[in-house]
Amino acid sequence: MLKDRTATVETASSSDEFATHEIALRPRDVRFDFTKSPLHWIPGEPYASHFLTGFNLALPAGERWFCKVFTDALEYVKDERLREEILGFMGQEGVHAKSHDGAIAVYLGGHGIDVAPFLRQSDWLFGRLGSIIDQAEGPEGKRNAVIGEAVLVAAIEHFTAVLGDWVLNCRWDELGADPAMSDLWRWHGAEEVEHRHVAFNVAAYFRASYLKRIGLGLLASTVLYALFLRGLKFMVRQDQSLPNLGYPRLVWELHKAGKSGASPRIRTLLGSALRLFNPRYTPEKEGNTAQAVAYLATSPAARALHG
Repeated sequence: MLKDRTATVETASSSDEFATHEIALRPRDVRFDFTKSPLHWIPGEPYASHFLTGFNLALPAGERWFCKVFTDALEYVKDERLREEILGFMGQEGVHAKSHDGAIAVYLGGHGIDVAPFLRQSDWLFGRLGSIIDQAEGPEGKRNAVIGEAVLVAAIEHFTAVLGDWVLNCRWDELGADPAMSDLWRWHGAEEVEHRHVAFNVAAYFRASYLKRIGLGLLASTVLYALFLRGLKFMVRQDQSLPNLGYPRLVWELHKAGKSGASPRIRTLLGSALRLFNPRYTPEKEGNTAQAVAYLATSPAARALHG
């Protein structure tokens, strides 16, 4: 049976009405209509809009990589409850990838933006990560590769939970953000909060060392922040209404967007990295499960499909 599962608790934490291990994870079918969504979907905030849309471009390849890593990890996981969590996680991530692919095809294609160059870069990056397990030599080498990739996924899932919590509590409605795009991010963010414990539990199951967590946490931070900026730069370059700013100016624009509440503040993202490196870190406080589940029950995209 699973040992040292610090994300599994006997009673709910103060930030939740129930513990995350009591949630049976399941994928949810959704339907989004982006035909009326403007390119600058947060009014008056083109850089915040492009920051989030640019990150959207990298998500499908990353989520397919998550599914590959955990498919390989299932070979070594004997704990039945954790296996159920992994399968639920993979189901949700698979729907995320499909839904964001749809956003790319319909939303950005409708605005005349060719996203193929960026998608090729994302596919190359996550393809290289995915090949590490396949190229490992011998049973022990493969197992070590699976552990390393699982720890890397756990670090990335920390940041996606932070972003998920942010989108569930941000000021987009006050700012007049496009409802369809807002719902896409809130539905996705809510599921990230809902399953935030799974990758962490997998790393704990494999008894990954603190040094491994730190090293791969630094790598995850670097990769994600690079993707954030690369996606923003790509979108700004494609937008003929904006100057083609360099990275220092783009960071400044993100700083301003963060102050207005249109995008996460830079200090929020950097501070979340520091929490990840705490030896006593668990994902329990990165969001509120009850809030996430409540949003998922009322998401317009889910209600449009099932209503």
